[in-house]
Amino acid sequence: MLKTFPEFFRFGAATAAFQIEGAAREDGKGASIWDVFCATAGRTAGGDTGDVACDHYHRWREDIELLRRLNLRDYRLSISWPRVLPHGRGRINERGLGFYDRLIDGLCDAGIEPLVTVYHWDLPDDLQRELGGWACDDLPAIFADYAGVLFDRLGDRVRMWLTMNEPWVVVDAGYIHGVHPPGIRDRRMGYVAAHNLLRGHAYAVARYRGSRHGNGRISFALNTSYSFAASDSPADQAAAQRAMLGFGGWFGDPAVFGAYPAALRNRLGGLLPSFSEGDARLLRGSMDYIALNYYTSDVVRHVPGGGAMELEKLPQAGVATTAMGWPIRPDGLRELLGWLATRYAGLPIYITENGAAFEDRPDVRGFVQDEARIAYLREHLAAVADALAAGVDVRGYYVWSLLDNLEWAEGFAKRFGIVRCDHKTQKRTIKASGRWYGRLAATRRLEANNSLPAVSKGVSS
Repeated sequence: MLKTFPEFFRFGAATAAFQIEGAAREDGKGASIWDVFCATAGRTAGGDTGDVACDHYHRWREDIELLRRLNLRDYRLSISWPRVLPHGRGRINERGLGFYDRLIDGLCDAGIEPLVTVYHWDLPDDLQRELGGWACDDLPAIFADYAGVLFDRLGDRVRMWLTMNEPWVVVDAGYIHGVHPPGIRDRRMGYVAAHNLLRGHAYAVARYRGSRHGNGRISFALNTSYSFAASDSPADQAAAQRAMLGFGGWFGDPAVFGAYPAALRNRLGGLLPSFSEGDARLLRGSMDYIALNYYTSDVVRHVPGGGAMELEKLPQAGVATTAMGWPIRPDGLRELLGWLATRYAGLPIYITENGAAFEDRPDVRGFVQDEARIAYLREHLAAVADALAAGVDVRGYYVWSLLDNLEWAEGFAKRFGIVRCDHKTQKRTIKASGRWYGRLAATRRLEANNSLPAVSKGVSS
């Protein structure tokens, strides 16, 4: 097998501000809900916090050099809301905003195009304490004001934007299961928060399109999986489609069609809020492209009376898993790309996150021979190549993640990076997977085997 990616296809890497920046209390930065959550005993594995993280705030030049050495010309980053607006609204912290000015300039000078996420989960804590966070109907307008600050300041250099990352996770982990901040377990409140996240996206997109730099492209990062039916029975096939609509469609449909999927509306009833006519109009067509975050897929069967959606996910016996316990299903990515291209026809697709955590074992130099991660990336990129060959308009792939970072409540124990970060010394060491990916980015040729090819010029440990 030899697959070649077209010249227009982008290879990049992705990170998030809270997971890598550190400098939690420097230069006027305010506290985020994640700062408070991590400081609360028992909330994160090992009590790990983002106080230092990967120290990217001080080492960003070194990290841009890593991108260059890896032949990557695209980089997805996020902005820390409380670094720019310490209280979430009001006075701009020029020292914080200046950091992103310098970072964007540095990327542009290195020939690396930034894809900027406005909100990657680090809500200013003041907005949570004073207003109730995303459960507050006023927050979408406040979010749009924050986004407007970034569009005005950075929009002359940033051509691709995401309003927010994975609103489904914000709701599911933060409001339904309570394992992320704000740590609430209230399903009804979760649906309200989801509704306001979608409204916030729509308001921010309207702000961008009306701004002086609003001629780039904007979307939000949609995380979802593909649901394989457990059998060929019509009931299981229908259940799999309901699962797709209840996951990706929950957030994707409103941003394309201006309304929730009928499968959700019919089954959830009053749990699901309704969009006003004005909000529906702003939401409709609010994605210039599909930004897909993909990690795994499910097998689903119909279960009468099995919750509102009448389905259940089945164990996937014999399927290998990552260190997160997620089944490795590159075939799900191929099928999902086709499903998205059909349901949301006409929108190009960028894979804005894909990657895997494994139990890395560094040698004495800190180098990691991570063949399992190479296999994961190769198989998923092969699925992308197959989708391209089938006519799906996929235009780029951003590996998660550039660095081993703070994996939210999992702390530093789960490592997704193609570059190892020693969190005691902050030493960066390109892993075998980083060398492999850097080679792919340079040659655009996907080889059949998993072995590490000869290192291209500029890609070293």
